[in-house]
Amino acid sequence: MKKNILYVLLILIHSSCSKEFTELTPISERNIQSAYKTEADFAVAINGVYDALQLNGTYGKTYLLLNEMRSDNTYNGGGCNGIAASLCEVELFKEITTANELSSAWSDSYKGIARCNIILDKIDASAVPDALKKRYKGEALYIRSLLYFNLAVIFGNIPLQLTDVASPQDVDLKQYPATDIYNQIIKDLTQAEPLLPAKYTGVDIGRVTSGAVNTLLGKVSLTNGDKAAAITALNKVVDSKNYSLSTDYAKLWGAANENGPESIFEVQYKTGGQGEGSGYFEYFASILGRSGGVGGGNTPMTMNPDLLTAYKTGDLRYAKSIYTNKKTPDTTYSLKYISTQTTTFDGDNNWYVSRYADVLLMLAEALGESTQSYTYINQVRARAGLPAISATTPGTFAQKLLDERRVEFALENQRWQDLLRFGVAKSVMAAQLSIPESSVRLLFAIPQKEIDVSNGKLVQNPGL
Repeated sequence: MKKNILYVLLILIHSSCSKEFTELTPISERNIQSAYKTEADFAVAINGVYDALQLNGTYGKTYLLLNEMRSDNTYNGGGCNGIAASLCEVELFKEITTANELSSAWSDSYKGIARCNIILDKIDASAVPDALKKRYKGEALYIRSLLYFNLAVIFGNIPLQLTDVASPQDVDLKQYPATDIYNQIIKDLTQAEPLLPAKYTGVDIGRVTSGAVNTLLGKVSLTNGDKAAAITALNKVVDSKNYSLSTDYAKLWGAANENGPESIFEVQYKTGGQGEGSGYFEYFASILGRSGGVGGGNTPMTMNPDLLTAYKTGDLRYAKSIYTNKKTPDTTYSLKYISTQTTTFDGDNNWYVSRYADVLLMLAEALGESTQSYTYINQVRARAGLPAISATTPGTFAQKLLDERRVEFALENQRWQDLLRFGVAKSVMAAQLSIPESSVRLLFAIPQKEIDVSNGKLVQNPGL
């Protein structure tokens, strides 16, 4: 899978028009529509869909800023002056509608969606064998769903483009609330599940599986308030027996442990100076990185002290994911993303979109407080070397589960979504930043330039 992505630019470079008509479809791939006919054409095209997950505005960087740094887990470690000012504004809920972080997330997400739509519109008429058609459709539906899920969480009210567009007139700029987006995602994932294999071998390891589909379906259903649907989807993942918790938390990290038994879906990266490496080393371990801080293009995310104290005494995850450098002094950084690399932003670290621990904890969340839900939580705690908890353990069930998720998925881009889903984003962040709850924005602003070019069709989110 990693090797395959290296060939993705073959079509994508030649497919870009010279002018973008809207950020909804930022790269018009129209001048080679006739190329989407053969099996080779679609092999490259589907790799282009995976490549969209590496873009700077998606998992390459910006999703992390708009989720992880928005939460109480991290803050901008580069200060609030100069180039770092906009990052500080994101952290403090003060970002402006013209912020680059907003336009980057919007445009790159829709680039990926546009690539998915081309495949979904054109593959039925192609010479691709039927079995491969099904798989490519399933992959495109999943990745489109993943991008739309992130857009809905970040912006809420967004356009829902489900077909390929050949001209500006074909773009549907009607905005839909997040619940409508989630309903469409659920429909797409339900369609995708039977199209995909449960597992892969050889060079295809790392591609989307039916397990990845059901995991995302569970998360979207939870976000949409349908716990019964989440239970059904997540139980399919458990019952498949294709996944298990890694026996050692430390063995979740590093190139040698990628696509392991706990992995459900990862964004694939490969070091080697080919533009396929990751920047997570610089983002989360900036005191060791090569990029020279914010001025060198880095986005250092420093862990909040209360994240460090959230780990209970005896929690093995602390020493296996967090290191304190006594020379700096007492500067902490993440061990999860340490990478050997010869140049900046070229790590071999994959990014977990979903892993089996998330399935177990989401199942507990969907079930509510029960013996079975504590069984799932305690599987995760046992690996961490912690004693079992139960209904008699002090605290509400929701708080116990939220606390467990915080330390299990620290710096994995889960925290802001968790705070939103549990309904505590305003209270937690107001307390964290000592600001009124009314100052805590649950949605980001629609990028101003998108509103400006929409001829009045796009409207700003309320209160922004």
